[in-house]
Amino acid sequence: MCRFFSFVGDGFGNYLYSDWTIREKYLKEKLDNSPDSHTRILTNNTIPPDKQNKWSKYEFNPWTKQFTVDEPVEGHDHEAAENWVNALNFKEVCPYLIIKPIINPLSKTHKGKITEKELELLKQWNKTSIRDSIGESIRDSIWASIRDSIGESIRDSIWASIGDSIGDSIGKSIWASIWASIWASIRDSLWASIRDSLGDSLWAYCSSFIDIKYNYDFYSVIELYKHNLVPSFDGTTWRLHTGKQTKIVWEGEL
Repeated sequence: MCRFFSFVGDGFGNYLYSDWTIREKYLKEKLDNSPDSHTRILTNNTIPPDKQNKWSKYEFNPWTKQFTVDEPVEGHDHEAAENWVNALNFKEVCPYLIIKPIINPLSKTHKGKITEKELELLKQWNKTSIRDSIGESIRDSIWASIRDSIGESIRDSIWASIGDSIGDSIGKSIWASIWASIWASIRDSLWASIRDSLGDSLWAYCSSFIDIKYNYDFYSVIELYKHNLVPSFDGTTWRLHTGKQTKIVWEGEL
């Protein structure tokens, strides 16, 4: 399956892609194939099979701005294609998308003491996590909410770009940094709880890139990320980490 966002160009400044009209048709008809398939894009635009090899195939991640020439045609201006897709209004592709930079909350260090407002945000996130422990998982809730709003095939294609981007951009660094920061003070048996709590906060952050109604309110942890704070929980103790060294700036029970 081609990744979101895929498009094709004929070398003369004409570009084809699946806009929301096409994606909504996929949603209503519950089609399984991907609206981001290069072949599907060409077929939907009545380009005959024997002419499809005259179109260059491209992929673009609107959050990271990564542009990929998937199948180039000799003589085509790929730089022009990159300029075109960077100027594209992605609300025409999917009105639920929120295109904004992916921010690593640990890229900067939280300044000063933890405020009462920040502790209140942590308490709110704690309540969400407790609900999660006795109900459906946060990941599954987000997954199901997006599927119900924009359809399974569209969700799979879009979510791969969001999830992989955030995982590569900040997820791996958060995992490794926090493990290095606290491994000496915890037992291996507690790491599973910490890993789950970090995963929940990353999924919650991912949710902020698609504007739909979720079963949970993720505002609190998204705000903590904006304050350069990452919460972790070992089953008993909550911690707030900040900075590239994931310094613990607050810990305690809630």
